[in-house]
Order: sequence, then structure tokens, then C-alpha cells
Amino acid sequence: MCGIVGYTGPRQALPLLMSGLRRLEYRGYDSAGVAVERDHTLEVRRAEGKLDNLAAVVAQRPAAGDTGIGHTRWATHGRPTEQNAHPHVDCTGATAVIHNGIIENFQALKAPLIAAGHTFTSETDTEVVVHLLEDELKQGKSLEDAALAVLPRLEGAAALAFISTSDPGTIVAARISNAGGVIVGHGKGENFVASDMTALLEHTRQMSFLEGGDLAIVTPDAVRFRSIADGATIERPARTVAMDAIAAAKSGYKHFMLKEIFEQPRAISDTLLGRVDRGTGRVIFDEDLKMDEAYVKALPRITFVACGTAYHASLIGKYLIERLARIPCDVEIASEYRYRDPVVSKGQLVIAVTQSGETADTLAAMQEGKRRGARLLTFVNVLGSEASRVSDDVVYLHTGPEISVASTKAYTAMIVDLYLFAIYLAQRRGTVPDAEAAKLLAEVFHLPTLIDAVLREEPKLKALAYRYHTASNFLHLGRGVNYPTALEGALKLKELSYIHAEGTAAGEMKHGTNALIDSSLPVVAIALQDSVYKKMLSNIQEVRARAGVVIALATDGDEEIVRHADEIIRIPATNELLSPALAVVPLQLLAYHIADRRGNDVDQPRNLAKAVTVE
Repeated sequence: MCGIVGYTGPRQALPLLMSGLRRLEYRGYDSAGVAVERDHTLEVRRAEGKLDNLAAVVAQRPAAGDTGIGHTRWATHGRPTEQNAHPHVDCTGATAVIHNGIIENFQALKAPLIAAGHTFTSETDTEVVVHLLEDELKQGKSLEDAALAVLPRLEGAAALAFISTSDPGTIVAARISNAGGVIVGHGKGENFVASDMTALLEHTRQMSFLEGGDLAIVTPDAVRFRSIADGATIERPARTVAMDAIAAAKSGYKHFMLKEIFEQPRAISDTLLGRVDRGTGRVIFDEDLKMDEAYVKALPRITFVACGTAYHASLIGKYLIERLARIPCDVEIASEYRYRDPVVSKGQLVIAVTQSGETADTLAAMQEGKRRGARLLTFVNVLGSEASRVSDDVVYLHTGPEISVASTKAYTAMIVDLYLFAIYLAQRRGTVPDAEAAKLLAEVFHLPTLIDAVLREEPKLKALAYRYHTASNFLHLGRGVNYPTALEGALKLKELSYIHAEGTAAGEMKHGTNALIDSSLPVVAIALQDSVYKKMLSNIQEVRARAGVVIALATDGDEEIVRHADEIIRIPATNELLSPALAVVPLQLLAYHIADRRGNDVDQPRNLAKAVTVE
């Protein structure tokens, strides 16, 4: 959701800005723009739609200069038009701003500016900032001092970057509250600003991460940090980031999503690496998980907070932890948790699950839990993310960059790490015998090979997708630990293909869902040979009695299912508790190929964003 990139140094800024924006396309956007400064002049280029449209604009009207900022916008206030695209400039055309997030009090700030004679040209909340800066700069302030005067007046969550002809060669960037990340990339005689590491990796591995309330003043030769609250100098040391930019390339796949689906065996192997002590057979995590055994043994309750796909992984986490460690768990949609006056038990753990570590609702829920006395643990993919920095404990997924908006490999890694964490808790609480724990761990180390076997069935799933790509609706049914798999399979289908898809607990069909079933409705039934297999067969009969088309996800070697399904997708047998990580893979492929057959933009579905940095 929205991307920020900035450059100041000896090179021409425009090509670097465009390259950086290309690397941020995966976040989701609907317009884009750049502003370049040179010789006390500012040039702005913007376009509605994809970056190709902006590229055509700058090809016709190049903008020279060695300092600039660029932005991809995801519309919140105002339609996705060129007029509403960032950067926005002041009345004099001397100062430009780009912004991720929402300024909640922009209307109150805007009214006196209009009364004072400022002219607004967009419908956005962002534009008020540049007019406020304009007033401060007219008083002779530097850009950083003007920013320090303006930023405390803004309410909400915002990440911003400014340039002005009044301060050539300078980018001022800021992070207010829990807006999307702001990162400074440190080069030699040049420096960078971005909202995501992927925009910087081709230039530098040395990066500083802004905290909420930070201001960065970036010039070619230096980077300084100040507190927005009081202007005091602060330190944000540079860290060396190990991610490989090559990993963000498509590597011959048609889409990033397909590449990431096929990367799942490696991603799971990477997340397992070093997490089981071969001598003792105990699950271990690195030094970022600091909770001691006394805390684990006394742990009274766990609350998960998450959104979207991560919420589905958390539902599986609840099942695993309650089954193995016998700790009561709640799973909360993060955007609801923060507003419902939640009860936090003494000594309880709040677990945030998030791919990006920058999701605004999840960060706010974490803050709420911590404010009420909970310990925070985050399962997150992105090193250096806000969620990882504010948590007491962190488990990194280690899947590498995930570019497609629809999460795949991060989701399976979440499941695997939650599976390991459940065993970790169980071993320390004595709720699982050593022999059973050893068997559970042996199963998980076979998982990459089992997923490889599923991926080899892609041609069959592609053919199945082509048979059903014209459907108007889909229903996904699951029970037990694979009820969340039904939710995730339906989510993948709807977000990619734009087909209405619903996931439901199969036992709930009689309570309303049966009214939807007829001969035009494909029903994906997750009917593995597990503890609820016979119940699922009964639910499938409910579908068949109403002429629904049954697409069964079944276990290899199951012959009984042949009598109950119109189509069968088979996966290898594995431990029931681990089966969601395997069962979701064919549903990912089915959704991918249906969307591709319909001609959709698979990696960047309409109206969606990778990192949701606003409420």
C-alpha cells in the first residue's frame, strides 16, 4: 500500500526513482508520480494508473536533477486520478510532499489554509501538509525546521518525505505513529529513502529504520535524525541487511505469485533451519525469542492478533497450541481488538502474526495489548520491521522477499513456525511425551518433499481451473484444523480471480449456507483422511443432494472419496496437525490458474495492497 522512494547524490535522480518504484509495485497502487529538484527549480511528473503510464510521461517530458522523491499511491481520500496522485506541491511550486497513511484531522487543518488564500488542487488529505510547510518556509525556516513545526499538528498515522528548492540536495522524511515504514539507505556520497527494503537493495545493504516520531534529514554526505516531539538529536544506527535483490526477480516464472508458490519447499526448509536441537530433540529458536521456561510453564493464555491471511494462520495456531500445549487461545481480527476494550490476563502473551510487520491495524493491536500489560511475540517475515522492533520476542519466517500481493510462501511458513512453537511450548510444559514430539518433528522435516509432490500436479490443477474459471461463485468447506484452510482457499480465489468465494465450517452448512447450493456452484471440500473425515463425507452428501459440484481435496490412496466427488485433487498423507500447510498449496494453484485464465493481474489484484499501512 503506497510506496515511497527518494534519492540525493551525484547521479540523475529520475532513473533511480523509477527503478525504485518498479520494485515497490507489488505493494499495490493506482497512480504514481515523481518530483525532481535542481538549480532551485522543482519539476513534477504524475500519472493515473500503472507505472508504465508514468514512464510514458517522463519519456516525453524528462526531468533532470540529482535530488528527488517518488511515490505509488493507493487511494484513500479522493479517486485514483492524476490530480490526486503524489507528489503534491505548494502554491509556489517550490516544495513537494509524498505521503503514506492517513491524516485524520486534515479537514480541520485545511479550512484555515483556504481562508488564508491557499489554493488546493486535489481531493487528498496529503495536500494540507505541503501548504502548512509553505507557511513555515515563508518565515525563513529550513525545511527540517518547517517540518518540525508542522508534523506535531498532524493526527493519525503517516510516513512522509519532502523536498524543496529552499534546501537543495535535502530530503526530509518522517514517520508519525504506526504508519508504513521509512528506511534510510546509506551509500557513498549518496543516500536513499524508501518505504521498503526492496527499493534499496540494488544500491546498498546499509539501512537505518525510523521509529514512530522520528525525523530524518538526508543529504548526499550525511544523515541525521531528530525527534518530532522536541527536536532533539537521536541515533538510528545503520544495520547491514542480508536480503538478496536477486531473490525479488521472477526467475522465468510468469508471475511472482507462481514463483513464490514453487518456492515453498525451500522457504519451509529455511524456516526450519536450526530450530531443532538434534541432540536433545527439543525445539529451539534464536536469541530473539527470550521467554524463559518459568514464564512458559506459567503462561495462562494467548491472544493472537492478525489480519487477512495471517489471521487464518493464527486460527491454525490456536488449534495447534491448544491441542499440544493445552494453553487457552483467542484469535482476534486486529482491527477489532483495539476498539473493543479487550481483557488482558496477568502474564498473558499477545502474538502478532504478520508478513510485512508494518500492518497498521496489527501494530495498533500490539500497542493495545502491551498497554494493558501483555508480553508481545511477533511472527514476521521482514527483518527490521516495526512489529519486530516493538516486540518482546520475535520469530522470523525467513522466507525471503514475498512480492505478490497474495501471500503464499509466508502463509505456509507461518503455519510451520506456529507448529514448531506449539511443540516448543508443549515440551517445556510437559504436555507432550518426548516420543510424540519426536514424531511430530520428523513429520515437519518431510514437508518440503511432500509439497514438491503436490507442485508436480500443477498441470492437473491448471486443467481443473480452466474448467471452472467461468463460475460466478465458489464455496470452500473445511472442518477442524482445516476449517482455516477453507477460509484461506476462498480468500485466495476471491482476491485473485474476483469470483465471489466463501469459506465456511462444514458443520455450519445447515445454518444458512445450504441455501446457496445449486448445480452452478462448485464446492471445494477439504476431505482428508483425518479425525473429521466421516463428518466431511456427510457434508459432501448435503452438497450432492442439492446438485452442487463437489471438488474434493483428498488424501492419496483414498478410494472411498471417488463415490462422493465430481473432481478430486489428491495430496500426500501427513500428520493431521501439519496438513493445513500441505492442503493449502493446491488451493493456491487453483486460484492462481483461474485468475490467470480470466486475464487478471495476478500479482497486483485490483483495490488491494501488500502492506496495509492505513486503517
